[in-house]
Amino acid sequence: MELDYYEILEVQRDASPEAIKKAYRKLALKYHPDRNAGDKESEDKFKLVNEAYQVLSDDNKRSIYDRYGKDGLNGAGGFGGSGFDFDIGDIFSSFFGDGFSQRERRKNTDKYHTDLEISITIEFNEAVFGCEKEIEYTTKHPCKACNATGSKDGKTTTCPHCGGKGRIAQTRGFMSFVQDCPHCGGTGKIIKEKCPECKGKTYEEIRSSLKINIPEGINSGMRIRVAGKGNKSSSGAVGDLYIVVNVKDDEYFVRHNDDIYVEIPVFFTQAILGDNINIPTLRGTKMLELPVGAKDKQQFVFENEGVKNVSSNYKGNFIVQISIQTPKKLSDKQKELLQELQESFDVKSGESTKNHDSVFEKIKSWFK
Repeated sequence: MELDYYEILEVQRDASPEAIKKAYRKLALKYHPDRNAGDKESEDKFKLVNEAYQVLSDDNKRSIYDRYGKDGLNGAGGFGGSGFDFDIGDIFSSFFGDGFSQRERRKNTDKYHTDLEISITIEFNEAVFGCEKEIEYTTKHPCKACNATGSKDGKTTTCPHCGGKGRIAQTRGFMSFVQDCPHCGGTGKIIKEKCPECKGKTYEEIRSSLKINIPEGINSGMRIRVAGKGNKSSSGAVGDLYIVVNVKDDEYFVRHNDDIYVEIPVFFTQAILGDNINIPTLRGTKMLELPVGAKDKQQFVFENEGVKNVSSNYKGNFIVQISIQTPKKLSDKQKELLQELQESFDVKSGESTKNHDSVFEKIKSWFK
């Protein structure tokens, strides 16, 4: 199905030129490749937005498109032959000025992002109660030996493939797009001999260590931001360090958000009698009062005994689930005692309970 240019720009068919321009500005900013590095979907949407604007911003093309659709533009100076060959960077800079375009391009002169992300793994109890950790990581800094050029003599020459523009046109089907030059990486410059210090990478890697405070209640997947501890750009700007936390599982406790679950084995006589048992919690022991005849997998909730929420003083719950244990072997004496107990409840060997008797009677009635 053919995409509608008005839908792409999210405007009505009777939209004014000003509304179309405003919509394009908004979407071009949203999907611009410099702001969505490596995102193929955003790149494709950015191209569609530019394609739609090329048509709807031109009164003649828009009139043809409204009457005959996209096919009507073929051979009308729109898509036929080489008519639809545009420079995305030129369109973008016409809206936001050369300053914006150049500023975005300068960000790409470094072969790395200033923000840095690493991951660490901590113990279950360290996440629950918080801790201090010393971490080691590697940051990138501009190579001093070649002044971040990657060249042995610190000099560069104009890229012959893009003529120093840093961008080249690429044709895909009937459309031609402008993208960063793959030969110079969008810098417009190439080097003849690599810097022996950085091997042409333009940066050096420096090992660093840092003490950080892990907040109480942190969970797997959460990130800690440390300002000004990331990579350093050739302009002198320093990015931030983002630490992704992974938490090990515990042998006994299971965490779900701020709640903690634990399964406690209970002997069947304790469940029958309604015994009081000591249980381990995150912060010491608690007394669990079992009701008479407690059931297997029955849960008991201790409010505000779970994990403290990482962004508030709220604490989750501590949930105890009992697992009723029965003996696998019995002595003659134990069998005798249990037989006496069974008979005291008027349960005869080889017969079901009264509840089960009612089920048998119901089944018999089906065949009458």
